[in-house]
Amino acid sequence: MNKFSIITVNFNDKIGLEKTITSVIEQTSIDVEFIVIDGGSTDESTEVLQKFNDKISYWVSEPDNGIYHAMNKGIKKATGDYLLFLNAGDRLHHATTLSEAHKLMQLGYDIYYGDIIYEEPNGVKKEVNFPHQLNFSYFYNFNISHQASFISKKLFDKVGLYNETYKIVSDWEFFILAIFRHDASYQHLNLIVCNYDGSGLSSNTANHPAMHQERAQTISKYFRNFQSDYELLNDYNDKYLKKLLFLKNNDKLSWTLIKGLLKLLWPLKSR
Repeated sequence: MNKFSIITVNFNDKIGLEKTITSVIEQTSIDVEFIVIDGGSTDESTEVLQKFNDKISYWVSEPDNGIYHAMNKGIKKATGDYLLFLNAGDRLHHATTLSEAHKLMQLGYDIYYGDIIYEEPNGVKKEVNFPHQLNFSYFYNFNISHQASFISKKLFDKVGLYNETYKIVSDWEFFILAIFRHDASYQHLNLIVCNYDGSGLSSNTANHPAMHQERAQTISKYFRNFQSDYELLNDYNDKYLKKLLFLKNNDKLSWTLIKGLLKLLWPLKSR
């Protein structure tokens, strides 16, 4: 592995942009290609880019068709072996993050993904750890962090670029297609890669209905045989799982009785 390409997209977030740029140029002992795609911001983002012009490998400020169009523009410019997408406001966790990741990324997997510090708009921070093993049901509810994932440039040649018709879940679609249709190899890194800015589009609960709609379109298009299972999981999750979790956390007696009944019906080893 020779080089990382860090791709940052921005639109009218000069403060977040400068935070991201600073975290990238502070990286030590690592070869980094830094690409910034600005969507024609009308705030002072271009002034920020000019300020750090000598630290950025390539940048452009021009109107685009949305975040995934901007990311695809960055992919086409990138020459690194692995790409990492940091949106404006996201920050690499530590000055040695990339050099630490480099040491762990020695087996040539298609995707390496680490963990994040999730920074909520109210200032609350929490560490989020992702599973070592990824399965289809995991992607039903969740996603690995785009901002903590190092993706082989060659994988985009195999899977394709991000779906520009979506506004929220194209990174989720890419991961699920790469892993479950193209058998992409992956490895979880025991490393906090970034501090994730929780004010983004996908973090806003008001956008979740649109997010689920886009996900359902992907399932219908690429995994039609799983569509009924996907709908069943959705129904089960909404109606039953939350109730069971509530009982587990708040009514130990009822939970014990239900767990005993489930063991009788499905005599599997319970945890």
